[in-house]
Amino acid sequence: MRKLVYLAVFEPTKDGISVFFPDLPGCISFGQTFENAQKQAADALALHIYGMEKDGETIPESSITPVIDLEVAKGYFIVPVTIFPDLVKSELDNKKVKTNVTLPSWLKEIAEQSGVNFSKILESALIDYLNIKQNPRLRR
Repeated sequence: MRKLVYLAVFEPTKDGISVFFPDLPGCISFGQTFENAQKQAADALALHIYGMEKDGETIPESSITPVIDLEVAKGYFIVPVTIFPDLVKSELDNKKVKTNVTLPSWLKEIAEQSGVNFSKILESALIDYLNIKQNPRLRR
């Protein structure tokens, strides 16, 4: 399983801890406590990498020693943050989403009376209709 580790800069503020990743401009987060900041940083990193990969962007290598701007608050510290991108991708790609459909009211009433699971039937019908044998996002 693929594992990525990036160094994050945890910067104390008057409201909590701001976090950014020098190797990934725009990947930032915040937490009110150190533990919360760690969790938020991991979530931000996972979503950032997921978005980059989905957009076909090149994922930069993690620096051994990050370049820190001199304007970072005193008391900052650097913490490695680990994510497993394939787990994140699987979770996000397979997340159920809501969609609206339009049916004749008589059909909806009969289906409801029969205890039909609309989501399950629509999912199965789309898989059959599109002739999908395997989740295309799992192919490499």
